[in-house]
Parts: sequence; structure tokens; C-alpha cells
Amino acid sequence: MRSPPTGLRVNASDLSQLSIDRTAAGRTQPRRPWTRWGLAALAVLVAGLWLWFRYTGAVEVQTVSVTTAYPAQAITVLNATGYVVAQRQAAISSKATGRLEWLGVVEGSRVKAGEIIARLENRDVAAALEQAAASVKVAQANLDQARAELREAERAFKRSEELIGKRYISEAAHDQARARLEVAQAALSSQLAALAVARANLEAAQVNFDQTLIRAPFDGVVLTKNANVGDNITPFSQALDTKGAVVTMADMDTLEVEADVAESSLGRIRIGQPVEIQLDAIPGERFLGEVNRIVPTVDRAKATVLVKIRFTERDERVLPDMSAKVAFLERPLRPEERAPVTAVPAAALLRDEAGTAVLRVTGGRAQRVPVTVGMQLGDLVQVGGVQAGERVVLAPLDAALDGRKIELAQQP
Repeated sequence: MRSPPTGLRVNASDLSQLSIDRTAAGRTQPRRPWTRWGLAALAVLVAGLWLWFRYTGAVEVQTVSVTTAYPAQAITVLNATGYVVAQRQAAISSKATGRLEWLGVVEGSRVKAGEIIARLENRDVAAALEQAAASVKVAQANLDQARAELREAERAFKRSEELIGKRYISEAAHDQARARLEVAQAALSSQLAALAVARANLEAAQVNFDQTLIRAPFDGVVLTKNANVGDNITPFSQALDTKGAVVTMADMDTLEVEADVAESSLGRIRIGQPVEIQLDAIPGERFLGEVNRIVPTVDRAKATVLVKIRFTERDERVLPDMSAKVAFLERPLRPEERAPVTAVPAAALLRDEAGTAVLRVTGGRAQRVPVTVGMQLGDLVQVGGVQAGERVVLAPLDAALDGRKIELAQQP
């Protein structure tokens, strides 16, 4: 065997000095003071970060506007849509054919029954009317002459009768007086007939003349003007470059709403039932009405029944062909139920041990606002304490959002 290299000799006593002393590793070192302060600082940092996020981190929420609602929604049994129409409406024209010479109305003009609103060229019929009037005067003069001749013949016949009784004249002379009386009576009858014919001709001429004057058939308002001065008016023809009706007018006192109701819902409607009418053109108003007529037939194509509703209140702003929404009510509205109330969706109400509130969006943050709750209006609830137009949180609804910064969720 080889001997170990020089310089690497190890004694057995030296090996014992190389053993590991494990007693020192088993002893616990004392905790330094800066470690406890570090943990406390870490806790404060975590709390500060949480508070910072609590009041500065934005939460994505869905919001909804505070709106106004009407108490009628609580007693509505059926809703329908329709249009405002005039029960009495007419397209005004003339039976005569001619050129429009004068038009005295425009759209929106109010006219009375019998008022002349337009005139056709009528110089020819006016001349015929004057001629017929002159013929009546001639016939009347001839009649007066016939009556005078009859009176003379009657006096002559009376003298003849006296003379024939005394035998002062012959029978032939008496017969001649009688014949003259009969001729005068026949002449009077003829002149009476001639006067009747002349008057009939005058009436016909007057009718022809009146047909050139277009009059309003009833009190109303002109809706549309369909012809202008110079247009040819021919109501019974569709000839080229001619017009039929001159104007269209309606009686505004007969305005009503025609609504289509599904035949399956017909049992909820009755004659005289109160309704509330909302017009798209006047969104801030509600008008009272009642069911006036139910047309006794069903539209096969739409499976609906036409219901006609009259206004119980007249308003000058209501015009024909306005679109309308009709709410059929269980009972008539009380005066205090006609005013609008502030309402929010029921899902926007926060109810907890602190009471009922909403989370109003103010300055980009959610603010808890206590509210008072009123009647249920469909999906809405009457509330007090907020104003219409303000926005409140709809979801997520959590009391912890009070004071939090929020941002609106994007609509899908």
C-alpha cells in the first residue's frame, strides 16, 4: 500500500475536533424589536390600501333615472294604442265643374256652417240666374194683367145678367159676356202656370249658381287645402290636371280616440268605462275619457275589435291623427290621483336595518338617500325624497356602496 502524501497526515485526535456541535443550533434566538414594528407597519399599510381602494376605486354599476308616474297605473286593467280621429269630417267640393276662382280659407281656418269658403267661375250661371229672375218678373206682370182682365170680365158679365133680366139686351150679347169671362179665367190660370214655371226656372238657376259657391257644411276647422286658385274642379271625374275636393275639414268638438283591442281582452271593456288618454304629442298631460262605442265586428287580419273613446275634457291642443295610448281603468280617478308622482323601479330600493333608501349618483359617487315609499305602480314604486331626473343605482345594490366612486356599466 501507498503511504499518504506528505502534508495530509491526520491524527485521530484531530478528527474528534472536527465533529458538529448541535447544541448551539437547538437554542432559540431572541426576536429583535424591529420585527414587531415591521409587522405593525405592514398591517397599517394594508389597512390604508384597503381604505384607499374603498374610497377611490371605482365600482361598475347599473343606474336608472327617477321618473314620474301616474296613479292610474295602479288601477289599469288594460292598455291599448290608437289614433285621434274626428267623428265628423268631410272633404268639401262642389257638384259643379269649373275653374276655382276664389279660395277664402287656409289650413287651420275656423269656419261656420253655411259660410262660403271658395267660389268657382260663375259668370255664365250668374247670367242665367238673372235671366230666370227677369222671366219671373214678366210672368208676374202677365199674371197681373190677366187678373185685371178677369175683374173687367166679371163686372161686364154681372151687368149683362142685370140687363138680360130686364130684357134690355139679347141672349147673344149675354152669351158673349159669359164667354169673355171664361176666357179671362182661363188666361189667369195660364198666367199662374207660367209664373210657376218661371219661378221653377229661377230656382234651378239659383241652384246652379249656388253649386259654384262652396260652403262649409258644419262648424269646424280646415285641416288640409287640396286645391289652389286656377285649378279645375271636377268632383265626378279623374280627368288630367283636375282636383276633386277643395279642402278637408273636421268638427273638432267630435274628436275621439279609436283603439284596437284584442278580442281576447274584450271582456275587460264595457260601455261607459273610464279611461285615461296619453297623447305622444302632449307627453306631460293625461286626458280623461270614457268608452263611447264598441264596433260590433272583429278584424280577422288583426284579431282586434275597434273601440271608440270620447274625450270628457276638450283641449285645443288635441288634433286629428295624433297617436294615443289608452289605459282602461277599474274605476273613475279621484281628483288627487290625476297629479303625477315621483317613482323608481322597485329593484332600486335598498331595504336594511337602517330603513329604506336609494343610492343616488352624485358627483360620480353613490350617496345613500332615505326615501318614503308610497303606492305600487306596476314595476314602479312611489317614493319621496328624490327628484325626477336624478339617477340612482339599480345593481349591484349594496349599502357598502355609500360614498364609493362608481362608473356606469356598459350596456350589452
